[in-house]
Amino acid sequence: MRALVQRVSEAAVRVDGETLGEIGPGMLILVCAMQGDDDGKPKALAEKLSKLRIFQDEAGKMNRSLRDVGGSALVVSQFTLAADTSRGNRPGFSTAAPPAEGERLYEMFAGEVAALGIPTARGRFGADMKVSLVNDGPVTIWVEV
Repeated sequence: MRALVQRVSEAAVRVDGETLGEIGPGMLILVCAMQGDDDGKPKALAEKLSKLRIFQDEAGKMNRSLRDVGGSALVVSQFTLAADTSRGNRPGFSTAAPPAEGERLYEMFAGEVAALGIPTARGRFGADMKVSLVNDGPVTIWVEV
C-alpha cells in the first residue's frame, strides 16, 4: 500500500456538496492499494502511520506521533498514487489494485486506523471527491509498506 501523508491543521472531504468527513489537527492520509497487496498491508500501514513522528514536541522538533498528540485522521482513497509516469505524458495506473480489491483494502485500512484509537473520518471510495486542507508546516511524506 502507498500513502501520501500530510500533517494538517484541518482537512475535509466533500462529495456533491455534502461533507463526508472533516478533522482538526492531525493527518490527511491519501491511500492507494497496489496489485499484490495482501490483508496484512492495511494493518502494517496503519501502525506505521500512527507512530510516524511528524508532529512537533515542546522544542519544536518533529518528535511526536499522531497518537502522542491525540490527532485525528482523514483517510481518502486515491488510486492515482499508483501513477506510472516513466513513459510518455499520460500516467498509467495498471499497478493499482483492481477496484473491488482496492476498496476492500481501503476500508480495512481505515478500520485499522480507527482500531488504534485514532478518531477517523473518511471519504467515499471511487467518488469524485473534493478535498480541502490546511497543510501544517508544510509537512508531506510518502510512505509505502
